[in-house]
Amino acid sequence: MLSRRYTVLVADRTTGVVRRVTISMRTVAAVLCSIVAAPVLIGIGARLSAVYEIHVLEASNSALEVENANFRETTGQLTTQLQSLETVIDDLGTRASLGPEEAKAIQKLPAVVKARAAGGNAKSSAALSSVLSTSLISPEDTFGALRSLLQGLESRLRLVSRDVERQEKLAAATPSIWPAQGWLTGRFGGRSDPFTGEPAFHEGLDISTEKGQPVRATADGVVESAGYNGDYGNLIVVRHEFGITTRYGHLSRFSVSGGTSVKRGDVIGYVGSTGRSTGSHLHYEIIANGKLLNPLQLLTQPPQGVR
Repeated sequence: MLSRRYTVLVADRTTGVVRRVTISMRTVAAVLCSIVAAPVLIGIGARLSAVYEIHVLEASNSALEVENANFRETTGQLTTQLQSLETVIDDLGTRASLGPEEAKAIQKLPAVVKARAAGGNAKSSAALSSVLSTSLISPEDTFGALRSLLQGLESRLRLVSRDVERQEKLAAATPSIWPAQGWLTGRFGGRSDPFTGEPAFHEGLDISTEKGQPVRATADGVVESAGYNGDYGNLIVVRHEFGITTRYGHLSRFSVSGGTSVKRGDVIGYVGSTGRSTGSHLHYEIIANGKLLNPLQLLTQPPQGVR
């Protein structure tokens, strides 16, 4: 049936021209099928396109979820690091301030002693400024810059912390209290020898008081020796940090031995009159890097009874 052919006559009444158009049933069927199939194909194409777009959106959504999770994790890490830095800053702020008496004593130390405590110079903050001036074009750049900034701050805080620790150690090692209560009967410097009357140099302070009065360490340190030592009699030598040493002579007895760690104010012995002495008193010396210092330069307000 599809092989049949039909002829359509088209006549022009004005001119009388007749045109013949031959149509095959196969062609008509093909045209009709195309007309019917077109909407179906368009619908299938639209559905496939929609499915593809949905797939792309789902993939993008999954990627965004992963990215958001990473950002949340990074934000949490940065928050934790910030809180840690804030804690360190608060702690440093509390520790960094010295008392007026300690600061006064430290300022009177020789420059070489303070240089030992000063350590190296702090690193420049130019790197941190450059991080902030960098053009940030994505969240990754922002988080990366913040992380670099926090790492730089953490590094600088470590330097500041070390400086504070050295300052604390220097303050603890600086002899700044009177070792005993009594009367100041001998000063540092030139004087007449009490035995011969000839000019002599006195290497420390003499604090006269009753026998048995406690003698206290004037700074934190370690007892280097405790024993009899010629003219000093019973002598205690305490080694402090940064090249500082203190000596306590003419003691009646000891309450510490070599190797004992002591804190400022700890009782280390008792006043006596051993060795080359004319009466009960404490002979006290300070040595910094092998050089004698005048103890009066470092001592703060004396306790009651010291004159």
